[in-house]
Amino acid sequence: QVQLLESGGGLVQPGGSLRLSCAASGSIGSINAMEWYRQAPGKQRELVATITRGGSTKYADSVKGRFTISRDNSKNTVYLQMNSLKAEDTAVYYCNANVHEYGSRWPKDYWGQGTQVTVSS
Repeated sequence: QVQLLESGGGLVQPGGSLRLSCAASGSIGSINAMEWYRQAPGKQRELVATITRGGSTKYADSVKGRFTISRDNSKNTVYLQMNSLKAEDTAVYYCNANVHEYGSRWPKDYWGQGTQVTVSS
């Protein structure tokens, strides 16, 4: 089994910054893509950013130029640096990791429990 533990959410004023972390632990052989999603009240969960094992990144148009995804493969951890935050960034943020577990033939997606980000003055 694999667990993802997120941290770093909170309340921040518009224009401020936050850094989210998501650490994977358990029976991990390797991790392929790692991603951040978010879900605002009354809305569907949306993909915010993706990073491959090799470090290639993709972003939703709404966060390009403001958010940066990165990862530390030695720590099985993915980060999301969020700058110039706006009220519309308020949501629960979830990390997702595509994991090859030891002894498993196929990778499997795992989700974190979510961390609340609130942008408000």
